[in-house]
Amino acid sequence: MSDPTEISEEAVSAAVTAALTAISSAADSAALRVVRTEHAGDASPLARLNALMRTVPNDRKAAAGKLVGQARGQVSQALTAREAEIGAAEAQAQLAAETVDVTAAASAWRPGARHPLSLLQERVADVFVGMGWEVAEGPELESEWFNFDALNFDEDHPARAMQDTFFVDPPEAHLVLRTHTSPVQMRALLSRELPVYVVSPGRVFRTDELDATHTPVFHQIEGIAVDKGLTMAHLRGTLDHFVKAMFGPEAKVRLRPNYFPFTEPSAELDLWHPTFKEGARWIEWGGCGMVNANVLRSAGIDPEVYSGFAFGVGVERALMFRNDVKDMHDMVEGDVRFSQQYGMTV
Repeated sequence: MSDPTEISEEAVSAAVTAALTAISSAADSAALRVVRTEHAGDASPLARLNALMRTVPNDRKAAAGKLVGQARGQVSQALTAREAEIGAAEAQAQLAAETVDVTAAASAWRPGARHPLSLLQERVADVFVGMGWEVAEGPELESEWFNFDALNFDEDHPARAMQDTFFVDPPEAHLVLRTHTSPVQMRALLSRELPVYVVSPGRVFRTDELDATHTPVFHQIEGIAVDKGLTMAHLRGTLDHFVKAMFGPEAKVRLRPNYFPFTEPSAELDLWHPTFKEGARWIEWGGCGMVNANVLRSAGIDPEVYSGFAFGVGVERALMFRNDVKDMHDMVEGDVRFSQQYGMTV
């Protein structure tokens, strides 16, 4: 609409008609705000007509002022009425969108759950902390010296072969993904004052295929105690208390002679599981023995003064026969339904 040059009934009527048409066409609050600016703002046609009042002769000012004032009042009333209509419609639409069906069934809330392997590791750590031991952790990417050499593994020991160990490039770095948590024990001997009583839970890696009873990434809990006068009797007593805390007062241990490079004498650890789902029986669980003198020397400890014992058990294996888990796949596939059956405690 071109700027008016004088106040006339035709000009005022045209401005009012345009404003009322725009107001009635506004579909929502945002559109109505634009209409208000265009037809009732400082730059609107009616505002420009009002600005011409200074040019109107005195004898016509009253009539011209009344004409423009009534027009502006009419537009203002139309804006107010349309704003109320749109506000009511939008409020109704919002209520409809937010309507809650009180007859609908409540949505199920599922409580959180931690992975049972983590819970079981914490349970084992609590048992040993209760006996005055410390919990230690170490790197999963480990030096070959800590993983093998310091633990009395010969250079041609089968455990060093590619079919058992993940070696990390470049070969000259002599880095491996640790095959057991025993390197943590060696680090503990090198960094702590004697005596040392340390348990080390953690993830380990071996080149096994994933099947019902094996996985290339699994968890171990190993312990080492180095003090003056320790014997196999102390080892047996510690393990006996451990299995009773984990499997009940009727559980017991059996030690069978075996060989491990880092212990001498060495033994297989068997567990008498009194509540095993397939019937009470002996189950092979891990290995143990007195710390080899060469391992003590690697840590700068005099084997003529100090002795020690060590043991290691698999966490996945413990979960399998403690909670009747049949397949290793259940532990590694990340299905939340597997963890939910354990809740927050094991």
